[in-house]
Amino acid sequence: MSIKAPGNKFLKFNLTTIILLFLLILAGGVVRSTGSGMGCPDWPKCFGRYIPPTSISELPANYKKTYSDKRLAKNQKFAKMLDIFGYSQLATRIRSDKSILLPEEFNTARTWTEYINRLIGAASGLFLLLCVVYSFIYWKTNKPIVFLSIFNVFLVAFQAWLGSIVVSTNLVAWIVTVHMLIALVILAISITTYHMAKVQGRYKVERKTFIAIVTLLVLTLSVLQITFGTELREKIDAVASHLEGSYRASWVQRAGDIFAQHRDAALIVLIMNVVLYALIRKGFNKHSVQQQLMSFTFLMIMLQIVTGILLSYWALPPFAQAVHIVLASLVFGAQFYLFLNLFSSVNVQGAGK
Repeated sequence: MSIKAPGNKFLKFNLTTIILLFLLILAGGVVRSTGSGMGCPDWPKCFGRYIPPTSISELPANYKKTYSDKRLAKNQKFAKMLDIFGYSQLATRIRSDKSILLPEEFNTARTWTEYINRLIGAASGLFLLLCVVYSFIYWKTNKPIVFLSIFNVFLVAFQAWLGSIVVSTNLVAWIVTVHMLIALVILAISITTYHMAKVQGRYKVERKTFIAIVTLLVLTLSVLQITFGTELREKIDAVASHLEGSYRASWVQRAGDIFAQHRDAALIVLIMNVVLYALIRKGFNKHSVQQQLMSFTFLMIMLQIVTGILLSYWALPPFAQAVHIVLASLVFGAQFYLFLNLFSSVNVQGAGK
């Protein structure tokens, strides 16, 4: 009983972290869809200030050259690292591509968009640290909670560095996909530690192994679909760059086969979720956490289909891009939590029939 209060605090901090991570994915989607990545060209400050400027008159006269030089230095360091790991051809492309060194014009909206993204990121990092502190209450009873919480902090630090590379090197498209997948791993770890702490010392019901296997398959399909979506976005960015921002309505069609793959995979994901929902309805009562999670998942999938249609036929509106990716992450989060519950369900109304 002595760990009850600290344990409750860990759960509260962990749940807040999960919410912040979803908000961070949304903010990152807004930054990417609006092209605000270089809204703040330096870090941790923004144009050398803790509070971003609101007009160009507040910036130093030589700000373009200053930050272009810093970006060049960062790209050169990254190119050296690529050389070390055997990616010499890519390193050469980074060194020779002058377009990534073009100075960004100051834009107040983009600056504050990136700044808000950073604030949410900083809040997420703070709560992850609080999770580490309070995770030690489980040191004697559940050490994996401690190790996973610590690992997540290091993973977030790596993710922050990788995010800076995504922005700085427009050329390295595959990093965007890796960046998104790591975000899902961070989210999954936080959901795992939350679930492990929640079921700590509580009665567990009989495992639904077959349904859990189907859930894992559906979860894998969702991750593949997110990967296709990220790669589609990278392809569209390349088309947009080639057309210099013109003919926006044709960008999706010009993306090629990856668009068809993403669309077809969406149909498969929908069908498999219907199958999983049928299994959940048969195996658990209507008030169970499992059925609640599946209902939430279906709602998110329907909304995701709507935003996908908007993206395809309404010339990629930025708001739909950001909402589309956060809906995908919500689907992943719900399916992952469902998977954990199927292997370790506590004795609440979610008990199996």
